[in-house]
Formats: sequence, structure tokens, C-alpha cells
Amino acid sequence: MSSSIEAFILILLLLLLLPSRICQLPLDALTSDRPIRDGEVLVSSTQIFALGFFSPGNSQHRYVGVWYNKVPEKTIVWVANRDNPVNDSYGVLSINGDGGLVIHGKDRSTTLWSANVTLSSPNNFTAKLLDTGNLVLLENSQRVLWEGFDYPSDTLLSSMKIGLNWRSGLEWHLTSWKSKDDPGTGSCTYGIDPMGFAQLFLYKGRGASWRGGPWIGDRWSGLPVITATVGAYNVSFVNNEDELSFVYAIARDSVITRGVIDESGIYQLLVWNDQENQWTKFVSYPSEWCDQYGQCGPNTNCDSDKDYMLACTCLPGFESKSPPLRVGGGGCIRKAGASTCQNGEGFVKVAHVKIPDSSTARVNMSMSLKGCKQKCLMDCSCTAYTNADERGGGIGCVTWHGDLMDTRTFSNAGQNLYVRVDTTSLAQYAKSGGSLSKKARLAISLGSVTVFLLLLTLYWLISMKMKGIWKQAYKKITFLSLIIGKRRQNKYPLKLTAGSTYFEEATGRLALHDSRINSELLFFHLKTIATATKNFSIENKLGEGGFGCVYKGILYDGKEIAIKRLSKFSSQGVEEFKNEVLLIAKLQHRNLVKILGCCLEDEEKILIYEYLPNKSLDTFIFNETRRVLLSWTRRLVIIFGIARGLLYLHEDSRLRIIHRDLKASNVLLDNSLNPKIADFGMARMFREEQTEANTNRVVGTYGYMSPEYAMEGLFSIKSDVYSFGVLLLEIVTGKKNAGSHEGYPYSNLIGHIWELWKEGRVVEIIDSSLGESYLVSEIIRCIQIALLCVQEFATDRPTMSRVVSMLGNDSALPSPTQPAFLLKRMSPSGNSSSNKGANSVNDVTCTIVEAR
Repeated sequence: MSSSIEAFILILLLLLLLPSRICQLPLDALTSDRPIRDGEVLVSSTQIFALGFFSPGNSQHRYVGVWYNKVPEKTIVWVANRDNPVNDSYGVLSINGDGGLVIHGKDRSTTLWSANVTLSSPNNFTAKLLDTGNLVLLENSQRVLWEGFDYPSDTLLSSMKIGLNWRSGLEWHLTSWKSKDDPGTGSCTYGIDPMGFAQLFLYKGRGASWRGGPWIGDRWSGLPVITATVGAYNVSFVNNEDELSFVYAIARDSVITRGVIDESGIYQLLVWNDQENQWTKFVSYPSEWCDQYGQCGPNTNCDSDKDYMLACTCLPGFESKSPPLRVGGGGCIRKAGASTCQNGEGFVKVAHVKIPDSSTARVNMSMSLKGCKQKCLMDCSCTAYTNADERGGGIGCVTWHGDLMDTRTFSNAGQNLYVRVDTTSLAQYAKSGGSLSKKARLAISLGSVTVFLLLLTLYWLISMKMKGIWKQAYKKITFLSLIIGKRRQNKYPLKLTAGSTYFEEATGRLALHDSRINSELLFFHLKTIATATKNFSIENKLGEGGFGCVYKGILYDGKEIAIKRLSKFSSQGVEEFKNEVLLIAKLQHRNLVKILGCCLEDEEKILIYEYLPNKSLDTFIFNETRRVLLSWTRRLVIIFGIARGLLYLHEDSRLRIIHRDLKASNVLLDNSLNPKIADFGMARMFREEQTEANTNRVVGTYGYMSPEYAMEGLFSIKSDVYSFGVLLLEIVTGKKNAGSHEGYPYSNLIGHIWELWKEGRVVEIIDSSLGESYLVSEIIRCIQIALLCVQEFATDRPTMSRVVSMLGNDSALPSPTQPAFLLKRMSPSGNSSSNKGANSVNDVTCTIVEAR
């Protein structure tokens, strides 16, 4: 007995000797007689968020902040005393009768931070941390006297407002940290500018860096990705006599997300990925050339889908102020001699744009678009107009009176802007909707440049001849050609011409010649690629496949690129490398990935593509966390984009291309989540009259191959149609075709859906993360189209032109026949589970030689 007492006393003494902060349990409330000391934490009721003292990065200073309690990576989302740190470890957050919430250091006489609330009886007040991350000061545990969300730091959380409170004068905006080690108020801000037609802005210092445009009913004009309902997000906008505000809310508790502006002026929307145990970027801006405010100057339109040198164009009725017009240039001015005041002028529609800066625009919400046109036409100072709200076919009127700044084009979104032009320009655009005059101007420009170059070349030749040295120059060119030709002879099947090699040093371009195609691409030196990828470092690695690795690179001018480095043991050899370069270089479509160049040096085979920040489609639809970000509307855009890209390959391009490896990981998503088909290493080109081909080398991916290709080596456009059908089913369900589907006789997704389709229960397979933000009829129609695409016999499958037509209208669809590859699940006895009506040749499993 005595030994037990001694042991108890010993344990008690040890506990008394331990530092007090180790013994502290998390608190659920802060009261006047129970402050928070350095080392203690205040947690929300469901322990989602925690509040306490912390030191960022390598700093020794102490700050009071809020962070995610259950996220392993400590992520600060709000800081109280960001500009007044505690310089010791004796910090205290308490309720003070003179100032509400206050922070002191060791010197209790000096207040380092205060919530600026004066209280008469502090015993009746408590502070709590809500499950939204909002620190609130309550009177009698009910009335909110003060809240941290009124004073945001660098992070936007669900239910946190951005904007202004007209009555209190509060301005809700994000401000970056000074650095990763200093949460002090930085120079970059993110918020709403109330001037004119209120807009979302991102400022770097005193200048605008990016503009999200005004709220147009269901989204910001410059943010086509973020709509009022995006997957798990509900976005709302308020503009009344009390406040001007924007707020987003998370519909599902399982999704952890935040928006943050960093010290460099980049705003990112991030989602916590439990599977990868890291924050994943959903969208960020500015991220493209045209995202930068006023990139091309006044009265211009910027298009990021075009080459850097061609991204800027003048709006209708304007001409370049100082040709040539380019990024960072002086913009455009009204055409010389043009009269736009009561002289027969009119308006030209510019489609799919982020409307110009509306800081000085005039708004009338009660006016129709037709009335808006008449109002603008009667005012000679009016330069353009559009709807203020796109809902219900368009309501309200916005007019501009002066230069049109920061207009840009989107590929699959945007508003219609109506720009005032003179009579001559109006006639040109009326004749052909603007396309003819653009082509004419382009032809004139190219013709002028060609004539100028010819004259310059003639002058150079004459000058060289007069000096008697043109023969020497010719010898130098020939010598360089021979040297480089010998160095590369028989090394790769890509051939170089003497002329293109000579100009390589001057222009950085390499001409690739083939009996089928003649294209021109940028040639990158290996040193440039190594520098851009930090010598192919792990941190720059985006992914890996049978071909090798893909890296993110940043060129010397800041341009982001994606680098596909083929390994020596790659399943994609020299022939596939050549094939991919030659094919993609000739394909120009917004739903196909754009190749920028290649590198052939020191046994390396490297392809350089445009960088797409959201990676591939499979990282969204097969990820429990990220797929909630894809609403049904966005998935439809992706489905249509893939279909249009395939239609272009099969029918609309100058070459008939069979992709042969269409799958979710080979569909990349750009910054606006628009799809781009990638990886053409396995693609094959058909002659115009050719319909199918045969191969002894079957390559592709298990689960996406058509039966005639997998078993007989026959491939055609219908092979791609089959792959598209599989991909469509995966997008609708969020499940892999080769995944596990318990409780059904078939082990693949196609078989599972076919069984449900026959039983009229196909709605059960719809991705649950879509919630209720979709029309059931639309999804059922997509499933039916997919089943038509995966029918067993190629002749039964529709063409991609027919698929696009079926997706775009509500006409009746034919009934699908049994799909191919209904892989039966084996029973414990080793026999296939029985299933009526499923006995066919495709009930068996086959082995694919080079499936990957």
C-alpha cells in the first residue's frame, strides 16, 4: 500500500515539474478570467480550426493566428497581430474591459493588438472560434460584438466576405503577407472596387495586376470557371444599400478549401487533397499573358490561345497606335478620319470576352439590350455597350465612354461586347461578320511584310555582291551545313536542311522535314531545358508514364512550359517521338494541346508543350476531393470539348488522325478547365479515302481499347469513338472502367452500367459529388450516347460528327446494343457468374501485348 502511495506522489511531483503548456488541454471558449497563453490553443466545436500563438517560417516572433486543426501541414488562415508581433514567449490573448480582445507580451502594460471594442462588464462576454474559422466576441453568448472575418488577412475562407459595408465603413479585402516569414501587411491586395460597375480586382502595389471584371449575374466577367454553383461551391453576390459583397460557401463539410494571395501577387484557390496529403491548386490568376491588366493597351483585345506575338488585336474600328501591335505595346486608337458621331455609324459584336474595365462605366439595370443600344447610339461619347446581367437572356445596360481597357477573349465563355464603329468599318463587318475584313487585313499585313523582306534581301544581296564578299558568306553557310549535317547524320530520323540550320542561331527555329509533313517548330537547347526545370528536379516533376516523365519549366522570360522527357527505356521510341512532333505541329484546334518545340541533343528526346496548370482530367474525376469541383455544367463543357477535338482529328483537319490512346490521363485541363487532347505518340494518319488499318503491334491502354483493335489489330475512327464512350461514362460516374463494382456480375464499369441500363436504374451510377446541380435527362442522354459509342461492332457506333450532333440537341436517340468487353466476375468456384442475355463472344478476357 505504501509503495502505491509513493508511486502516486512521485507521478504528481513529475507532473508539477513539467512545463505548464504541456499539461494544457484545448479550450473551447475565451472568457475574462480565462485567457489564452502562448502554448495553449482554442479550438472550434468540431475541431476543424484552432487558434493560438505561432511563429511563421524561420521567424522568432510570435503571432496569434487561426489554422486548420486537422490538416497535417500547418496552414495559417488568419492573423490578429500581423503587424505587431510578440517578441517573447509570454504572449497572452485576453478579454480586457477597455478594449475587448487584446494581446500583450511579457510587459502587460503595453497592448500590442486590440479588437477595438469597448465593454462595460467583461464578465458577460466570451470569445469563441467558430467552425468556419471565424473568431467572434459574443455578449451573453449570443450577440456578436466583433468578428475576425471583418478583418481578413491573406486568406479567403468559406462564408468570409469580400467587399464593403456601406453603413459601418468596413472594407473586406485580402492583403498578402510581406514574406513567408513575416505575416505583416504586404503590398498585394484582392478585393472589390466599388467605382462605376463594381469589379473584382487584384492590385500589386498601387497598380492593378489583374481584373476579374464585374458580377454579371452568375459569375465574374473575367472568371468563367467560378460560377454561382460550381460543384461543392455556392457563390453569392450582394449589392444593396447596406453592403457590396461576394462570398462563397462550401456545400460539403468534407471539402477543405481556401483562397490565398501570396506575396508575389498571385491569387490561388486551393483544395486539400487527403489522398496526396497536400494542397492542390484548383485555379490561379494571373496565369496567362492576357490575365495581366491592360496587357495590350487601350482599345485592344487579348487572346491567350494565340502566339505571344499575335495575342493582341485592335477592337473593331481601331488601329494600332504604333505598329506592330504587341503585348506591352501602346494599344490602339480610332482609325484616322473615322467619324462616329451621327454619321451612320453602328456597332460590331465582339463575342466571348471579358468586358472592358468598367470603373467609369455607366449602369442602368432597368434597361433592355435594345434600349441600351439606342441610348449608346444617341450619345457620341459612348464607345461600347453590353448587358449588365447575363441571366434570363440578358438584362440591364452598361455603357463605356472613353477608351476600352483590358478586354480579353475566352475560348468557351465570356460576354458579347458591342463596339461603336464608323460607317466604313460597319459595312466591312456587316458583309461577313467580321471574318472577311480580318482576313483582308491579315493578307495586306502579310503581303506588306513579304514585300519588305524581299526588298531587304535584294538590298543585302546587292550590297554583299558590291563588296565582293557574298561568295565568302555562301561558303560559310555551306560549311556550317556540312558540319551540323555530319554531326546529326543518321542519329535521328528527323532531317535538317542547310538553310534552316544556318538560321537556327539567329531565330531559334528548326525545320523538321518528312515525306508526309513539312512543319516548323522551336528548337530548344538541352541547357535551356535543364535550366527551366532546375535540372529536371523532383519538385518540377508533374507526372510519369511508360514514356518517361513530364516536368514543369519556366523559361527566362517567365513563360511556363511542360516538358515531356522520353526515357531511354520508354515504350514510346524514336518513331513515336517523330510521329508526335510531326502530327501535333500540323494540328491547330483549341481542344488539342499545343506543341511549342522539341530538343534532340545528347541522346535526349524531349517535347515542349504549352503548360496547363490543372494537369489531366483523371486527377479530377478519379479524386474524391477534386471531382466535387467539376459541376455538371463544367463536365458538359469538357465532354463537348473532347468530342470537338476528336471530330477535328477525324474529319476537319487536313490530316485524318486516329489517336489510338484516348483516356482521362491524356486529356489536359487549362486554367479555365477547358479540355485539350494530348499524347499523340500512338496516333496514326490516314489517307482521305482510307477507313481502317491493321497492325501487328497493338498499343494503348487496357479498358479503353475497342474489341476489333485489341483482338485483331484493326483500328479506325470507330476505335477512337469507343474510347470516347468509355471516357464519357467515367466523367458521368467518377469511376474508372477497370475499377471494382461489387454486387454486380460484371467487373468493369461498362458491364455495370449496361446492367443498370437494362433494369432502368442507371441514375444510381451518377457521381454523387454532383449533388443535385444537374438535369437527370441530360445525364441519362449522355450515358445513352456513351453506350452507343461502346457497342461491340464498329459499324454500329456513331461517328464523332454524329456524337457532337447528339450531344448538342434533344432529338430521339437509337437504343444501344450490347457493349463490348462485358468482363464477368468469377465466382468462388471459378465459374463466371450467370447473367441472362450476356452470353456472347465478348464475355471472354483477352491479353493485350503492349497495353499500358
